[in-house]
Amino acid sequence: MNPIPIPAHYNDRRRQFIDRLTRRVVMACGLAILLVMLLLFVWLIWVVVPLFSSPTLSSVSRIALDQDQPAVAMGMDAQQQWGWRIDAQGRAEFLSLMNQSKVPALWLTQGRVAVATDNDSVLLKSAAGLTLVQPDFSEAEPRWKFPLGDQPLGGNPDAKVIALAQTAENRWLVAEASATQITLYRFQPLQATASFSVSVPDVSQLMISPDGRLLYGLAKNSLRVWRITDGGLTLRESHTLLQQPERLAQLSGGSTLLVADHDSITQWFDIASATGPHLNAIRAFHHASNQPLLLSEAHRRVFATLNPAGEFKLFASKQEGVVLRSQLDPGVLNAAFAPRGDGLLVERQGSWQHYHLSNPWPDISWRNLWQKVWYEHYPQADYVWQSTSANDDYQGKFSLVPMVVGTLKAAGLAMLFATPLALAAAMYTAWFMAPALRRWVKPAIEMMGALPSVVIGLIAGLWLAPQLADRLAGVLLWPLALAAALLLCSHVSQRLPEKWRRRLCGEGREIWILLPVLLLVTLGCLWLLPMLEHRVLGVSLADSLCGGYQQRNLLIASVAMGFALVPLIFTLAEDAIFSVPPSLGQGSLALGATQWQTLTRVVLPGASAGIFAALMIGFGRAIGETMIVLMATGNTPVTEGGLLQGVRTLSANVAIEMPEAAAGSGHYRVLFLSALVLLVFTLVVNTLAELVRQRLRQRFSQQEMQG
Repeated sequence: MNPIPIPAHYNDRRRQFIDRLTRRVVMACGLAILLVMLLLFVWLIWVVVPLFSSPTLSSVSRIALDQDQPAVAMGMDAQQQWGWRIDAQGRAEFLSLMNQSKVPALWLTQGRVAVATDNDSVLLKSAAGLTLVQPDFSEAEPRWKFPLGDQPLGGNPDAKVIALAQTAENRWLVAEASATQITLYRFQPLQATASFSVSVPDVSQLMISPDGRLLYGLAKNSLRVWRITDGGLTLRESHTLLQQPERLAQLSGGSTLLVADHDSITQWFDIASATGPHLNAIRAFHHASNQPLLLSEAHRRVFATLNPAGEFKLFASKQEGVVLRSQLDPGVLNAAFAPRGDGLLVERQGSWQHYHLSNPWPDISWRNLWQKVWYEHYPQADYVWQSTSANDDYQGKFSLVPMVVGTLKAAGLAMLFATPLALAAAMYTAWFMAPALRRWVKPAIEMMGALPSVVIGLIAGLWLAPQLADRLAGVLLWPLALAAALLLCSHVSQRLPEKWRRRLCGEGREIWILLPVLLLVTLGCLWLLPMLEHRVLGVSLADSLCGGYQQRNLLIASVAMGFALVPLIFTLAEDAIFSVPPSLGQGSLALGATQWQTLTRVVLPGASAGIFAALMIGFGRAIGETMIVLMATGNTPVTEGGLLQGVRTLSANVAIEMPEAAAGSGHYRVLFLSALVLLVFTLVVNTLAELVRQRLRQRFSQQEMQG
């Protein structure tokens, strides 16, 4: 009987088609995964890059003026549609920045005036008295408001220097300085004016803090600070300056005082001490030489200098150098920032020029993210993370160093906890355990890895944290003791006589000996050692180290994360040890080596590449862990501190604050920068791990071939 021929050609073509299709599908999927990761990386960079873009200043329009008197006060509305000015003769007017239209001018007072401003409030001093005026943009056509009435108020006719501060709604403080004294007035509608005086000669400039509690004054080389109380003025402190100060200014919030001399501008603010707050010189802006115009933004800690030649320099309080340097047209007489800091209005003889200023995040720089910064009222420069859900006008403190340090701390301690347990269990299971028992033990340990991290974090935060207070020393020794017990049991089992080893360890019976041993070790670490600790020290180790126990700390998170890492590291390391060719171990045993010698000198070096990969994958898992550190660390962004103090990691920080961050804000982009740093760090660690793994594999492969 003739056999039926097999259509080999048809089968070969079909198989080839299936192989090609499979290969192309797998390749397409791999390329798609790489493309998605690349797009993710590019998207993160696209969100982060605007943080470090340089400020820009560009001209928008030029507006003609119909009079030659220079402005003593000027500004614009928040939408930059209208500008206002008050000249030296008391003439006030509004001019459109869009279409050259004007509002009829208003004479606020007669004769030459002295001016003090506080945001949108302007105080005019003339021979007739004091007049308080505000520009009002609430209607289609702007107008002038007089909160204290349009009639001049009383004042010292000999005063040449004035200062203004709005301390509350419809409440103002006014300070005047004559040749011999300073007079302070309190104004509010429909109430009598209160005044206080103090004798101070030769005052050249006054400034009141926005809260109305402090009065600053320049008198020759002296900077003086008075405390304002209901009873009058009390001198708080006085500073003698090396150079003659020429100008005072306050940044937004009134906490920072700028003192300008001929060479530089110095930043001052209060620092708490045993005797109360004292004004301290913090940093000097050496490139900010004194110029006729010193401008400060209303809502951000940004200031600028501008001279008649048109040299414009922009500064931020947390950056020592010049943020923006620009050369404008010469002939500058006066200038003012837009309320939001996104515009600049410059006055020259007979014209205005309107500029658009792009400087969305002046307080964020690469240096501020990674170096110590001296913030207002802090005793010294430090790494600080203190975000806010407010807008970008609020000075957030965005240092990534506390989160990076916290991430490395938590991941490193978790690896110290998990590595000895996982490797000891892997060596025992792969080399010493009976095959029948291994088929049950290995899947059981691997199933522990399926436990959700949120459950582990919940257990750590609610149960482990209070238990750890009295068992600190035992918990620290427990993973090392368990690993030592596992290895010691394996070593002792090989020293037993053959008859005893078959009786006790045959057919997987060693588990009934191993479990009681591990249980005894656990009880000794967690029960007996704390008792000895109290007998010897009198108090727990936690109390002796820090004087008190914090419920959420680094140690809790490390123990919990270590428990979550054990199944992962164990699985990969055990597979690496078990995959070493049996011929190597059999050859070593045949030459007279013991099982322990064979494990340490033959099997482990052969599996070193896989073990190293297991450790690196476990470390990467610890770096990216979120829920455990979120629930167990206390989320305290600090760089210093021990095991019993809280930390905050990069991943936990993103998870906590991203829901509250306004889209497109500086806070939002810094959080994306945190994610980018985490991604780059993980890629670098994995790349180095892969290089080391390949080197180890190549080295031991050559040794095997030579052997």
